[in-house]
Amino acid sequence: MTPRREFWRGRRVLVTGHTGFKGSWLCLLLHRLGAQVTGIGLDPYAGPTAFEALRIAPLLQADHRLDVRDGAAVAAMLRAARPDLLLHLAAQPFVGRSYREPAATFATNCTGTIHVLDALRGLGGVAAAVFITSDKVYRNDGAGRAFLEDDPLGGHDPYSASKAAAEAAVQSWRASFAADLPPIATARAGNVIGGGDFGEQRIIPDLVRAEMAGQALLLRRPDATRPFQHVLDVLRGYLMLAERLAGATADAPSALNFGPLDGEIRVRDLLVHWQAATGVPVAWRQEEGPIMAEAPRLGLDSTLAMRVLGWRPALSTPEAIAETARWYATWRAGADARAHALAAIDRLVPA
Repeated sequence: MTPRREFWRGRRVLVTGHTGFKGSWLCLLLHRLGAQVTGIGLDPYAGPTAFEALRIAPLLQADHRLDVRDGAAVAAMLRAARPDLLLHLAAQPFVGRSYREPAATFATNCTGTIHVLDALRGLGGVAAAVFITSDKVYRNDGAGRAFLEDDPLGGHDPYSASKAAAEAAVQSWRASFAADLPPIATARAGNVIGGGDFGEQRIIPDLVRAEMAGQALLLRRPDATRPFQHVLDVLRGYLMLAERLAGATADAPSALNFGPLDGEIRVRDLLVHWQAATGVPVAWRQEEGPIMAEAPRLGLDSTLAMRVLGWRPALSTPEAIAETARWYATWRAGADARAHALAAIDRLVPA
């Protein structure tokens, strides 16, 4: 199952955080599906970005620079855009930065979400809104069990806690203001990989930077396990959830996990798959000294999304890593990275 082009064709879709890694891919995918996309977000980060490599700006109906911490600006923008559907991705997405800037992380991830929720109240014509949180919203006790949607939420680091707080806000607004809101739900995924991610303290961007510099990759926790999955598989899930919400069915889920079909793998195993895909040995060493606190294991159970939406990943984890490696090889060679991405979309989200 994939998003239906007949559903998205001609729809006005508002994407917050459109200049980020996932937001850029989402805009490209929505444009390919025939949607009219408006983006609101901050300027892209300095240096290479997916937004620039995929040449997203010319594809947009409107490209606005806006900070979701500004509630009045968010409300005015939503009224002006008059979206049919909304996908809220705007966030401070980096765990390491959340330790350095905890208040700003909460302001963006939680208060920013509240501003979008409030802006939606009484805004007619919106068929559905999906709020993107994280696989890290769960209270991780270290037991190693894959999390289900009704497991307790929480978080030790400021990033995880801010995303869990955003989940609580969505639940509260749904319970308190349902008559004034469109159908809304949260989507939980993490460790999303794909071409164009240049974020800080992320395994594949760090690996690409190390290879380009001719240096060994520094790993914080080589034996930590994570649910690595390709960005297009995750975005397919987000759009299918939006479609289901817009259908106004009574059994539309309020939250869904989107994780890899073959489960989580160790960080060191990701490097093995990368090496197999590229044919180039990966030099790495473990980081020394104090490192930030992170859960040793994280996994998601996506049974509900498979049952309710018919969603399932198109790529296994090794295939996702290989597809990601091919994009970076294309980009490093100076070839057309957007054309490469569009070819992947046409394979994984067929007409």
